[in-house]
Amino acid sequence: MPYAATGRMRRAVTESVSGLPRAFWWLWISTLVNRLGAFVATFMALYLTLERGYSASYAGLVVALHGLGGVVSSLGAGVMTDRLGRRPTLLIAQASTAVSVAVLGFMEHPVAIAGVALLVGMASNASRPAVQAMMADIVRPEDRVRAFSLNYWAINLGFAVSSAGAGFIASYSYRAGFLIEAAMTMVCAIVVFTKLPESRPVQTEVEKAAEPVVGLGTVLRDGRFMGVVGLSFVVALIFQQGSVGLPVAMGEAGFTPADYGLAIAVNGVLIVVMQIPVTRFIEHRDPRRLLVISSVVAGYGFGLTAFAGSLGVFALTVCVWTLAEIVNAPTQTGLVVRLSPVHGRGRYQGMYTMSWSVAALVAPLMSGFMIDRFGAEWLWGTCAVLGTGAALGYWGLMRKLPEEGAEPGEVAPGGVAPGVADAPGAVEVTAAAESAVPRTDSVAPPEDFVAPRTDSVAAPRP
Repeated sequence: MPYAATGRMRRAVTESVSGLPRAFWWLWISTLVNRLGAFVATFMALYLTLERGYSASYAGLVVALHGLGGVVSSLGAGVMTDRLGRRPTLLIAQASTAVSVAVLGFMEHPVAIAGVALLVGMASNASRPAVQAMMADIVRPEDRVRAFSLNYWAINLGFAVSSAGAGFIASYSYRAGFLIEAAMTMVCAIVVFTKLPESRPVQTEVEKAAEPVVGLGTVLRDGRFMGVVGLSFVVALIFQQGSVGLPVAMGEAGFTPADYGLAIAVNGVLIVVMQIPVTRFIEHRDPRRLLVISSVVAGYGFGLTAFAGSLGVFALTVCVWTLAEIVNAPTQTGLVVRLSPVHGRGRYQGMYTMSWSVAALVAPLMSGFMIDRFGAEWLWGTCAVLGTGAALGYWGLMRKLPEEGAEPGEVAPGGVAPGVADAPGAVEVTAAAESAVPRTDSVAPPEDFVAPRTDSVAAPRP
């Protein structure tokens, strides 16, 4: 029996990782190495207060500036991804991160530390739109949810290992931590330079004439996509409470930092263990239901924290909302690709990334205000309300998507042809123009496609 179970597990893992292009695995390795070297984001506050002796208020300001840098760079990096290409944007972002992190380790003056921390936040966040756009370019539509899930798995595996290792490094030398992160990030840049070809689709003259120009204004006017961005912000606010609201609430309830560490470790362990099998379960299921259910489970998973009185119950609530996180992350990323025109993926991914960056800034303010004014129970109740609201939002938004089997020339709700970019002002492409454009993806759309699309005209909807 154990042998049979081991065989099934081996087959499941093999099927989960097979069929993906070699370029994806180099990108995956780059992501893993980058997260293995993460140090600044984890230990910035401790470095400033314990090593440098600055106040908690100053440390909070610097951490906020680091997050603000991510907000600022999201849109700029998205534009660079579409204009310069995925590979150049990744090279610039990772090389800049490596240099700025190394410089930060040697800064002494408070203003200099704050300024360089802002630059580190900008550089480190700039690679995300390029990574997501490159994955959408090189992975077949039916494999994208699986690819995004594997990438998310690599992020969490790297973070789990780096968090433990960084603690030992910090006990020896904080500066060594900065230098190790800089070195590993530079390794990522070298991997990108030597192993990853440019994946940005090249527009033909027919495509340029058929497609409207995609700018940031196009993204902002795309009501359906901006609805997804807004819902992403709400969901991100909920998940952020695991790192900002939960430790404060546990501390006020008399639990130690070690207790919080044990409880939150469940999150990383579950993601590493469950991400691949859960992805196999959800890969070809209706994304509408997955987003609705994961939003509700996330909200009420945090809501259950209001009733936690022991470490075991806290850990159980972490299990609940972690399962929602495992389902929500790859499904929502796939939805973003589905709504993005192929030649505007960078800008769309940049806007989506910004929603998480802004949530990272707002969540600490939200949790601090609610816990101080009303108590932790109100924070967890608010999470339940936000989860319910996000679920209703996804339910209403996804109902407006084109039905399965819609023809490429059929106009979707809102007057936009699903065979073209889903942005306002998109023009309908004639059958002659479509036949003149060579296809860039010979793979037939999977069954859960919302509408058949021509890759050379607009982004396929995974």
